[in-house]
Amino acid sequence: MTSTPELRTDRLIIRDWDISDAPAALPVYGAEQVARWLTPEIRAVHDVEAMRSVLHAWVEAQPNLVPPAGRWAVVRREDGLLVGGLSLRQLPPYEEDFELSWHLRPDAWGYGYATEAGRRISAWAFDQGIEELFAVARPKNTRAIATARRIGMEWVGETEKYYDSRLQVFRIRPADLGRGAP
Repeated sequence: MTSTPELRTDRLIIRDWDISDAPAALPVYGAEQVARWLTPEIRAVHDVEAMRSVLHAWVEAQPNLVPPAGRWAVVRREDGLLVGGLSLRQLPPYEEDFELSWHLRPDAWGYGYATEAGRRISAWAFDQGIEELFAVARPKNTRAIATARRIGMEWVGETEKYYDSRLQVFRIRPADLGRGAP
């Protein structure tokens, strides 16, 4: 079973999920403030056992994904607190475009973790040969839109192509890394 190399930033570790992360992941994926913005196939997780089942599916799928696709835990280096998750996956329905998404526990919002982790995973994806990544956000998800811009993504329009929803679309290419707002 292969795994993604652990990625580090000044403050964070991006690593493969483990089923034992379930209690720490519940404040991310069980929070209504997070779940309301997730894609239709991911709903709020209501208890540790359900979170364990979700993580089991992600852990089992990870070795079968072609890099840079995957899902990862985001952990704070200073104390090991799991603050969120990241994913890179092909967008439906045509699976032509790679989506970068980030999900943080609400008490970790406002510290720049999503921006820092998003930039790091983007750089890694570009090292794997990906030429561009996209993020999609509902028009009222102002936090996600601001984070996409801070990562260095540029707005490219609005579409209903993905997830049968009206979404704002942002894109980043290798030359865009480092251009985002602090």
